[in-house]
Amino acid sequence: MRAVYILPALFVAGVVALSSVYIVDERKQALVLQFGQVKQVVEEPGLGFKLPFIQEVVSYEDRILGLPTQPIEVTPADDRRLVVDAFARWRITDLVKFRQAVGAGGEEVARQRLDRIINAAIREIMGGVPSTAVLSEDRTALMNRIRDIARRESGSLGVEVIDVRLTRTDLPEQNLEATFARMRAERQREAADEIARGNEAAQRVRAAADREQVEVTSEARKNAEIVRGEADAQRNAIYAEAFGRDPEFFAFTRSLTSYERAMQSGNSSIVLSPNSEFFDYMNGVTAPVAPEVPAAGQ
Repeated sequence: MRAVYILPALFVAGVVALSSVYIVDERKQALVLQFGQVKQVVEEPGLGFKLPFIQEVVSYEDRILGLPTQPIEVTPADDRRLVVDAFARWRITDLVKFRQAVGAGGEEVARQRLDRIINAAIREIMGGVPSTAVLSEDRTALMNRIRDIARRESGSLGVEVIDVRLTRTDLPEQNLEATFARMRAERQREAADEIARGNEAAQRVRAAADREQVEVTSEARKNAEIVRGEADAQRNAIYAEAFGRDPEFFAFTRSLTSYERAMQSGNSSIVLSPNSEFFDYMNGVTAPVAPEVPAAGQ
């Protein structure tokens, strides 16, 4: 009969013993609550004891947590709208204050409230600076000011905002097309200016080349005329010297040359009398000088 009572008693004792023991993970910290009131803060990992069925243990993260904020639209000082979002790192520093602030909602409620706090800080800081400061690569000062405001406002939650980083600073979609169109127009204007300057330079080069061509051609023609004149003078001097040495032979050779030129095939025709002096050498009559007949076609 005793065994019948001992087994249930042992079972109940085991359940009570298990209900009075809890383990805190090294990545966690915990609160021991009794009827919703904080009775103990457990910040060290390990094994702990509580009153069974009366007290409960609630665990919270002891690590640094991340919070990507929702994108918001802000208007900087120059009235140029921007879409901004950020990434914050935070951790729970005061478990009692944290429990009182967020209640049973825990970390999820804390994330929602931190998101609103950080977005409000972003609007406050970026509303007082031009968009060029927001879009520049060096935004450390802006992010530090946002972090300081968020840290101050989130102190009542029992958390510490460690860092805030701006991850996106873009123009709204409706403004992007207008901006891209303006950029394209600017690039097209610059391209047209470059083309115009190139055409102007090309015209200058062509004009200089044409002027140089005319100068070179004129110089070449002048030199050619000089050479031709000197050659003609030398030829005439040779002819004169030859005529002076043997006038009759000179007249004979000149007549043969005239015959050759006059009798070449071509479309030109010469009508002369048979008794003309031009045919004296053919008729066996010696002439002092045969007149020179121009070549056919000349």
